[in-house]
Amino acid sequence: MSIKLSQTLITLMILSGIYVNAQNAIAVKPSLTKSIIKLGENKSVQKAIQTIDEIEAETINNMITLTEIPAPPFKETKRAEKFVEMFTNTGIDSVWIDAVGNVLALRKGKKRNKTIVLDAHIDTVFPEETDVTVKKDGKTYTAPGIGDNTRGMAMLIAVLDSMNKASIDTEEDIVFVGTVGEEGLGDLRGVKHLFSDKSDIKVDSWISIDGGGKGRITNGGLGSKRYKAVFKGKGGHSWGAFGLANPHHTIGKAIDYFVQEATKYTNIEGPKTSFNIGRMGGGTSVNSIPFESWMEVDMRSLSPKRLLEIDSIFKKSMKKAASIYNASGIKDKVTLEIVPIGDRPSGSLPETTPLVQRAVAVASYLKIPPVLSTGSTNSNIPIAKNVPAITISRGGKGSGAHSLNETWTNIDGNKNIKMALMITLAEAGIAD
Repeated sequence: MSIKLSQTLITLMILSGIYVNAQNAIAVKPSLTKSIIKLGENKSVQKAIQTIDEIEAETINNMITLTEIPAPPFKETKRAEKFVEMFTNTGIDSVWIDAVGNVLALRKGKKRNKTIVLDAHIDTVFPEETDVTVKKDGKTYTAPGIGDNTRGMAMLIAVLDSMNKASIDTEEDIVFVGTVGEEGLGDLRGVKHLFSDKSDIKVDSWISIDGGGKGRITNGGLGSKRYKAVFKGKGGHSWGAFGLANPHHTIGKAIDYFVQEATKYTNIEGPKTSFNIGRMGGGTSVNSIPFESWMEVDMRSLSPKRLLEIDSIFKKSMKKAASIYNASGIKDKVTLEIVPIGDRPSGSLPETTPLVQRAVAVASYLKIPPVLSTGSTNSNIPIAKNVPAITISRGGKGSGAHSLNETWTNIDGNKNIKMALMITLAEAGIAD
């Protein structure tokens, strides 16, 4: 097929409101498609898009600067303070750090009837002492957390800068948000706060930047339940106290019961559901009966109902193990404590949701093949509350997320900044 013919077909698909790729066919209302084309033809928007290319070196520098400030969950303060400084220097109506540590930067609209959020999380999975020095090799940058998610943070500054330099006024308020606690035991604490009655803002539309796959548009929240199961006993000498209740022996039974029953359940036809025992610990020495044995468990499902059901299987398995072991003739007893350490709700928004439709239309307009998906991101919370929300990609090419050798390569990286800009403007509306 000739290049000219290929481009003609792409144009026809965009105009018809249908984008088709190998994974799905996404129908977009013609009216929304036309509105995105009109948005792209706006001279101020074209200026902003041009600006994104012009400030690329600055955006990369911001990404490097933020990456080299450690930000493990619950210790994001220094990076948050630098983010505040970047927003202030770029130009914003007001910027502050809220009660839980989120950074909020308000760019006021003319009508101010709604609040559109563009979000990127601040935290990483790495301990505070991790070497986060960025290494550069051509267009590839290597450092823990550089893709997940300081690239996203730098994109927020670039979107704001491009709007300011193009003198774009919006109808509705835009709040650029750097959220804390997205990773691991942070358990989405930042975004949960923003959707609580203690929040500084009321969110009408939520757009997160997180994850790879340049055309990925997450409109489904993958829910999870996480627990720390702790079995306790008196502990003692392996010889002198032999026969005393042993928490390690109990946890072995608990794992066996849980894996058997959970495997049966996940093999049943239905929305995908998973389980994983990720960490274990306890004990003081090889010749000591431990006084404590613990494990951390992660369970996920696309279905809220199935998530609750596998959650029930887990709790019943833990209690069954403790009960049967305590009745086995051992001396004394073990006790069980199940401690919640994570709770992310499931949910999904239909592809007919205007925000989802606009995101697909923008991606298609920028010739980024859109793919709707489900994931575990900040969007889980608004999606579960039926607030329009999506998570889009940081773009470029990433690898090794959550590893010490994480990389991000700048291959058309600016395309996704332009995508974030246009989706945000489509939601907020350009003022006359």
